[in-house]
Amino acid sequence: MNIDSISVYVGPNIHAREAVIRLKLDVRPSYAEALESLGARVIDRLAEVLPGLALEQAEWLTALRAGKGLSIGDLVARLALALQHAAGADGALAWSGPMSDPDMVEVFYSYGNEDIGVEAGEVACDMLAAIARAGLESPDEAPDLDTYVADFLDYADRRSLGPSAMELVRAAKARDIPVYRLNDASLIQVGQGKYQQRIEAALTSKTSHIAVEIASDKNLANNLLADLGLPVPRQKVVYSVDEAMGAAERIGYPVVVKPLDGNHGRGVTVNITSEDGIAAAFEAADAEGSAVVVETMLSGDDHRLLVVDGKLAAAARRVPGHVKGDGRHTVAELVDLVNQDPRRGVGHENVLTRLELDDQAESLLEEKGYTADTVPAEGEEVYLRKTANISTGGTAVDVTDTIHPDNKLMAERAIRAIGLDVGAVDFLTTDITKSYRDTGGGSARSMRDPACACTSRRLRARRATSAGRSWTCSSRRAPRRAFPSPP
Repeated sequence: MNIDSISVYVGPNIHAREAVIRLKLDVRPSYAEALESLGARVIDRLAEVLPGLALEQAEWLTALRAGKGLSIGDLVARLALALQHAAGADGALAWSGPMSDPDMVEVFYSYGNEDIGVEAGEVACDMLAAIARAGLESPDEAPDLDTYVADFLDYADRRSLGPSAMELVRAAKARDIPVYRLNDASLIQVGQGKYQQRIEAALTSKTSHIAVEIASDKNLANNLLADLGLPVPRQKVVYSVDEAMGAAERIGYPVVVKPLDGNHGRGVTVNITSEDGIAAAFEAADAEGSAVVVETMLSGDDHRLLVVDGKLAAAARRVPGHVKGDGRHTVAELVDLVNQDPRRGVGHENVLTRLELDDQAESLLEEKGYTADTVPAEGEEVYLRKTANISTGGTAVDVTDTIHPDNKLMAERAIRAIGLDVGAVDFLTTDITKSYRDTGGGSARSMRDPACACTSRRLRARRATSAGRSWTCSSRRAPRRAFPSPP
């Protein structure tokens, strides 16, 4: 099975009214016969590593099981589309057609990113060729398809827009505003001529550089908002385990330990109740940032309040990564079922992130006396993360219409005080429908926006100087990705 030629159409064309990729495919007769003999079983093998394929093509799969002949061209097109969907791309068109040569077929499918779309077609052909070879050479052995999918998702993750940038692109296209990607990262141009604006993740052409510096420094933002009388936790920046223990004693347990300039929930340890947990928490936080913050542990649900141009645009309650028991499946099986959601991907390749049974998950299970083989009761929620970041497997529930006016005003004041045109407040409260004045909620993290590294460099310089070392900055670090938009 060889791809004879590839054509990429970037807009309406003679084949479709939207951008498509055309593959001219040379199907070896022996491979075609092997795949056709398997019929619907081909989809079953593919669905084991790509669950979205069976969900998206349920009607087609039913027809195959009813005896309809398998079209190799259609299978390549639909598989290429499913691979892109697994990577968070849009697209709905997939079809094929015969050519004058009986061994040749034309394959067409939608794409969002040219590089990812072309790679999807090539990987689809490789996967089907592997299945055909296994059927010819080792009928009892299943081919290793996981590697193909994992490699493709890794390739797509390196070349795709982040979730925030992708949502902005979708919103622009829905309004018929032209969008251009300017680099391999998340720098895009929206509009043309004097009306154009440039956006990188959640940074815009109008974002203040100083505001981003303030937002990137949790301690500075905390102090600024506290001076305005906004609800923030008590906080102290530390540079050693001894300082962290002293800060925790002064602040009062329980505390949270996190990196000063980290993101996506990495290096964050919550609900530390004694000195025993400080050392490990400090080490985890120190590995992710230039300094470590010890702050008051606030109770309540984690909310993210998005403010655009000084007005609250959206609010979401974020739920840590978890599974819900059904009385039949083990925790490990429930994780696999949750990960079949086509919106879940690896890292930031998709809107949501796959759940993982890693050390943190096993630690939380152990606290409950559970293991990955435990069968939770029906309706029981088993949490696998302490933090509610979308990037660590969390989910989000829209609460924009129920947020209390005081909480809305608090978020707007906070973002305006920092000076951001687009920013968000991470707000902990037991009830978002009630005022923070009544519930005692507070902002666990004042801002969440892609941050430049100037403040971080100054802090590293301070640490190096205190240790008797010199430190020099000669380049700037790229901005971090933005927080995922709530579904």
